[in-house]
Amino acid sequence: MKIKNVYFAAGFSAFYFDDQAAIKAGAQPDGFTYPGPAGTPGFERIRQRGESISVLLELENGQIAEGDCAAVQYSGAAGRDPLFTSARFLPFLQQHIAPMLTGRDVRSFRDNAGFFDALQIDGRPLHTAIRYGLSQALLDATARATGRLKAEVICAEYDLPVTAEPLALFGQSGDDRYGAVDKMVLKGVDALPHALINNVADKLGQNGGKLLQYVTWLSKRIRELRQDSHYQPQLHIDVYGTVGEIFDNDAGRIADYLVSLEKRAAPFQLYIEGPADAGSKAGQITLLGEIKSALEARASTVRIVADEWCNTFQDVVDFVDACCCHMVQVKTPDLGSIHNTVEAVLYCKAHGVEAYQGGTCNETDISARCCVNIAQATRPQRVLVKPGMGFDEGMTVVYNEMNRNLAILAARDTA
Repeated sequence: MKIKNVYFAAGFSAFYFDDQAAIKAGAQPDGFTYPGPAGTPGFERIRQRGESISVLLELENGQIAEGDCAAVQYSGAAGRDPLFTSARFLPFLQQHIAPMLTGRDVRSFRDNAGFFDALQIDGRPLHTAIRYGLSQALLDATARATGRLKAEVICAEYDLPVTAEPLALFGQSGDDRYGAVDKMVLKGVDALPHALINNVADKLGQNGGKLLQYVTWLSKRIRELRQDSHYQPQLHIDVYGTVGEIFDNDAGRIADYLVSLEKRAAPFQLYIEGPADAGSKAGQITLLGEIKSALEARASTVRIVADEWCNTFQDVVDFVDACCCHMVQVKTPDLGSIHNTVEAVLYCKAHGVEAYQGGTCNETDISARCCVNIAQATRPQRVLVKPGMGFDEGMTVVYNEMNRNLAILAARDTA
């Protein structure tokens, strides 16, 4: 089966691009926007609309395969690719990529994804968002051409068992870190709430007091609202390096603070994502390793999640091999082609590190549903509910896609 025609369509993603450097430096919100100058190259404003580009592949059988090019909320930060806009990249796709797609055989997803992931134009690889969207469309094309679910294609091409069991889902609250928790408990999400602690003054507190109060409330609120004592969600909080900011990236002081959070979180397991930001990949690996060792010396059960500076498949390998964290976020848009997500999750699992298949609120329904299929094939320990920051919308997209696939797989197994 070959690709007969190629179309591209500009669109919106489900959230916004945010200049992380400006926000961490203290930019104050005005309504939903942030006034003041941007600090990250490529940004015109501190917060600007999220954009996507749909890749539409018309096959010889008349079906149209879909994928969405999208980039993370904090583009341009911590070694990530720069801002992705349709005005800049739509002409590029039409000029350079459409001719390479037209007439391409879609029988093998892995081969096609690898080709575009390695492709260079004018001596540079394709933007991660382009590789992300292209690979989604190519996977969908293989699935449509062969009458399979996308998860089944991944299982077949990577020799993985087809497992018809639910995934552990992780909800993100955005700034609605109180109201969203109630929603998450009512819907029984497996891990919560992310909480978006990306600013010291407003969210962490100069001495960490605001987050201590929040975690105390969080643990109490779950116990108040849950209808079954067996519901034991894991607490996963992303602090964007702010804890390191208030403790001068001192591993011992950071560990002491995390132990205090652990006590407030009881009886729930606590994960802390990005406790510090060392400003470079090598520095991050070293610092996270020191924090992990300091926690172990204190007999703490807090688990450290790597995110910043862990952007590519090779980065995931390097963080895992360094044994510097308990869990790695495989941030799907940052890895470019989705076959890299497949291989990153499998590498984590093979080497005893928990895999969190994440991504960003700034994706689309198409990319989120594709990621569910990847996760159903590779079975990471945690899967992000996305897109958007409203929780309910993303939960509907991810949970329903998972259950639709489970119904089909169960029926096929019975047959």
